[in-house]
Amino acid sequence: MKKIIDKIYANSPILFQNILITIYGFYWKNRRFGSVFKKQLTVFKDRETFTNQEWKEYQTAELRKLLIHAFKTVPFYTEKYTKAGFTLTDFEKFELNDLSKLPYLEKEEFRRFGKTTLLASKREKGKFYSSSGSTGTPISVYFSKKFHQTWNAVYEVRVRNWAGVNYKMARGMIGGRRILPYSATKPPFYRYNAAEKQTYFSAYHISEKNTQNYVDGLMINKVEYLVGYAMSIYILADFILKLNIEKPKLSTVLTSSEKLTPTMRTTIEKAFKCRVFDAYSGVEACGLISENQKGELLFSPDTGIMEVVDENGKNVAFGESGEVIATGLLNYDQPLIRYRIGDCVKLSKNQNDFMLKIDEIEGRIEDVIIGKNGQKMVRFHGLFVGIPLLKSAQVIQKKMDKILINLVVEPKFDKNKETVISNRLITQLGTMEIEYCYLNEIKKSENGKFKAVISEIKL
Repeated sequence: MKKIIDKIYANSPILFQNILITIYGFYWKNRRFGSVFKKQLTVFKDRETFTNQEWKEYQTAELRKLLIHAFKTVPFYTEKYTKAGFTLTDFEKFELNDLSKLPYLEKEEFRRFGKTTLLASKREKGKFYSSSGSTGTPISVYFSKKFHQTWNAVYEVRVRNWAGVNYKMARGMIGGRRILPYSATKPPFYRYNAAEKQTYFSAYHISEKNTQNYVDGLMINKVEYLVGYAMSIYILADFILKLNIEKPKLSTVLTSSEKLTPTMRTTIEKAFKCRVFDAYSGVEACGLISENQKGELLFSPDTGIMEVVDENGKNVAFGESGEVIATGLLNYDQPLIRYRIGDCVKLSKNQNDFMLKIDEIEGRIEDVIIGKNGQKMVRFHGLFVGIPLLKSAQVIQKKMDKILINLVVEPKFDKNKETVISNRLITQLGTMEIEYCYLNEIKKSENGKFKAVISEIKL
């Protein structure tokens, strides 16, 4: 059914595409901003006055509830924790400091069991939402309507409201959804969701030639704030300044998904004449870091428990960097406990009596890929979604018209799927020579992570 709708959308005039997006927007608005959302707004705001001691007591109680629930109703944890020697009695008196005794939930385990034994036997009706699939097999996260609305409530309070905006205001979005069927299409490079006053801009058509059209979309639809990939917004801002284009003054820009560097922040603020507020969560929704009016990056303790550990699994000291181990406190249908999410942060040396303070979100810094039509991008949303037996992948631009794709796959991987990947890539970049290389493992950097996108072109 989805393929039929996508085909109808792709072959429809722009007006009808906007109508279809708006219809979907009404559904999406109702799912995210219903009764639970409104109730949770007050709850999350009230907890902002908690002291460190109150947060400790709150997290301890919530962790015990989660662990008891997981041990009783989630087969994956029942087996894993029983093998590790834990009993129900252990979890009834569990302390925060005991977390390090529990085994990790590895990303590969999440991929393998996320739709089976990682689900609670008694769960609310929900849907699976996937990560972008930009680095290989995507993660599928289970969202009930209640959880979805709860997560949107904390995002509203700790991201939008902290930045001085709200979900009812007109917003622009630069993200991974393929709102334009082909890379060589004519402007406009955005579509409009009237249900949410949302202008959705393509992340795949940002170029010097197309910049004016992006600015036109902001002005025509009276966009009040902009949300999206940090690098995509930065690239657009850089073109705006280079071309000296008249642009609207936004209330704020909310960035996520990629590391926001000081240069990127300065460029975006100069181009859009407003402050940038950075945030970090991920589709797994098992912890939120967001920036307040003082410019502090704070972890919200009611979204999860965040351990920051060194290569030996020991908690790092304040002022040091480490790997994030996340335990989500909100999703009981698919609990993520001691999940190795794959990112690193640096803890602030100067903490406060409020929330855990972060100096830096040390996420991946990807290179910029340039298409034949001059468009710039760093993310390839959906490139590897739905490709069976694909474990991880990497895109390398060798020349302006040549791409190398490194793949790590299972033994029975169907190489005919190369055609699917190539067709997807061509719709994003234009016609390219595409070469495939199969590896046992993609080379990692010193922090134990690999870059999903690399450019070998000297600009």
